[in-house]
Parts: sequence; C-alpha cells; structure tokens
Amino acid sequence: MNWDRVEGNWKQFSGKAKEKWGQLTDDDIAKINGKREQLEGVLQERYGFAKEQVKKEVDTWSDSLR
Repeated sequence: MNWDRVEGNWKQFSGKAKEKWGQLTDDDIAKINGKREQLEGVLQERYGFAKEQVKKEVDTWSDSLR
C-alpha cells in the first residue's frame, strides 16, 4: 500500500499497527502520527529490530492492509 495513504488515514490504521505490534503504546501511536520513519524508529526501540528487519516488517504490514 502506498505509504501516503497510510499516513493520511493513520487513525484508522493505528489500531491495526497496535494489533500487529502489541508493545506500541498510545503515546507511541501519537508520536508516530503516520510517519513511516517514526514507526520504524519506535519498532527498533521496542523490539530491538535491526534496520533492515524493521523495513521488511513495515513493508509486509503495509502490504497486508490492502
């Protein structure tokens, strides 16, 4: 899915992000605010993902939103 669509509809997709990554807090969701780079950074902090791994995780998740 085009990330601009995710960003534009972040309130809708944020619940799905919390389902996928249960360690995300409401503060994290507010901080991310639909920004892919922010999401990747928070996932790296919360889960200890490597940069390449987090990019793959986010790509897979966003593709599943179709």
